[in-house]
Amino acid sequence: MRQWYDGFNFLGDVNLYNPYDVLLYLKNRELRNYWFETGTPGFLIKLLAQKKYYIPDIEHIEASDSILGTFDIDCIEIETLLFQTGYLTIKRVEHLFDDEKIYHLSYPNHEVKKSLTDYILAYLINNQVEKTRNQIAMYRALQSNDLDKLKDIFHAFFASIPHDWYRKNQIADYEGYYASIFYCYFTALGLDVTAEDTTNKGRIDLTVKLDNKLYIMEFKVVESSSDKNTALAQIKQKRYHEK
Repeated sequence: MRQWYDGFNFLGDVNLYNPYDVLLYLKNRELRNYWFETGTPGFLIKLLAQKKYYIPDIEHIEASDSILGTFDIDCIEIETLLFQTGYLTIKRVEHLFDDEKIYHLSYPNHEVKKSLTDYILAYLINNQVEKTRNQIAMYRALQSNDLDKLKDIFHAFFASIPHDWYRKNQIADYEGYYASIFYCYFTALGLDVTAEDTTNKGRIDLTVKLDNKLYIMEFKVVESSSDKNTALAQIKQKRYHEK
């Protein structure tokens, strides 16, 4: 219950449970996304998509008092909206000079991380049946360590994106779009996912844990045949597996 519903922190020192979730869990004795079942954050998700927000960055946002406290709806920042609506919470407060504070924000708990990324994924894909089918196939591929199957699933998905999207949005050159899709797929499955995982050699774009397996992922936009193996080369060169 703590993993699913605890973790909200608006003061910087005390964590709070979501009381609505706790009451429904005690009534039904079932771990579910009770809070998210009451409504869909459509405006927020459209804003994330329109601004091409790098979704894995939601896990580790740094903000000041001015960002967290603004109420100007005409120029509200995504980070402000995420915090004020409860999708982000304070994980740590860093004190700088002149009593200036930096707030380190992230998802409060498993429910919010899993559910928000699932809604974002549904918006990006716009096909609920295909999304669910891919998620089931993906989980089975990870369980059986079938990387060829995993590659086929993502290849089929990206190949299905209408050519018009590429022409208008230039997402073929937008590395963050593809990384966000991968991140949302794995996180929405409830897997243990870490974005921008820091090592002593650099940052791993994405790590995914399932049972006793850990997958290391690096994202690169390939513009020529000479770029083909740069992602794998970086993983090996920086010895990301050591962590």
